[in-house]
Amino acid sequence: MTPLPYLQKANSSFIDRDVTKMGDLIKEWSGEKIRGVGLIGAPLSKSSISHSGACFAPGTIRKALSGYSTYSIEDTIDLAKWIIQDLGDVSMHVTNIEESQNRVYETILQLFKEHPSWLPIVLGGDNSITYPSIKGYQEAKGEVGVIQFDAHHDVRNLEDGGPSNGTPFRSLLESKTINGANLVQVGIRDFSNSKPYHDYVNNHGVTVYTMKDVRHTSMKELMETSLKKLEKSVDSIYVSVDMDVIDQAQAPGCPAIGPGGMDTVDLFEAISYLGEHPMVGGLEIVEVDPTVDFRDMTSRVAAHVILNFLKGKQRGGLTFD
Repeated sequence: MTPLPYLQKANSSFIDRDVTKMGDLIKEWSGEKIRGVGLIGAPLSKSSISHSGACFAPGTIRKALSGYSTYSIEDTIDLAKWIIQDLGDVSMHVTNIEESQNRVYETILQLFKEHPSWLPIVLGGDNSITYPSIKGYQEAKGEVGVIQFDAHHDVRNLEDGGPSNGTPFRSLLESKTINGANLVQVGIRDFSNSKPYHDYVNNHGVTVYTMKDVRHTSMKELMETSLKKLEKSVDSIYVSVDMDVIDQAQAPGCPAIGPGGMDTVDLFEAISYLGEHPMVGGLEIVEVDPTVDFRDMTSRVAAHVILNFLKGKQRGGLTFD
């Protein structure tokens, strides 16, 4: 048969021999020992208190991540030697929200039992997956500190609507999975929370940095203070990023968009700084709704959160190759 050198697979992307894309590093997991980063999807959004297509986000975030290069020109760091295994998505129950959340918990915990040194990056889904994700992480890692980027406290009462995307930190605190003194909330936004819930987190000793704090204090200083506080009392630190912490102009694909939010550059700086710390052992990204996004802008921001997290890890001396 005559070779056809210009024929390629349908819809294949342009290939440049001098560019390594993140997609080149991401390999489908076949059940072997997880030696590096494990991407895992938690496509749950039926628990959202507002309309949400966040169940589609793991796919769009993966697609966005795969298209970026591995090279950070700002730090002259190349992520090209990282091992990133895509573990797939947790299968959700069709109708039972609590069963779906339990599946997330059991999956995270079992993965840590069998692969204690893997670095999880959890792709939500709505914010309700935070409770089971951190619960599984905590049972594997011991005392956990959490740095939460969010416009909301997410401590709604459990009586009015059950375990929703507005209740994960209420569940974590009430179940004593985490201690309020070991929770830091960053980016809490004006006119997006109620006084009873502000009182609730204050009464539980939660550290709260509002958007006013973010505007008036450098992100590096906020993160440095947070890490110094947590590292004295916990065994590991988990980072939770609700994408609605970002201003609506830069992250339109969130169910709860609003003005006055964080700039993406500030978020990237914070995540990179946190990634550098050896006690930071997990990252999750939630509340991306591709059905209301524009040109996957919000999924692209989420992809850069992951890139900056890995850049920080490499800057801190951690690589998997």
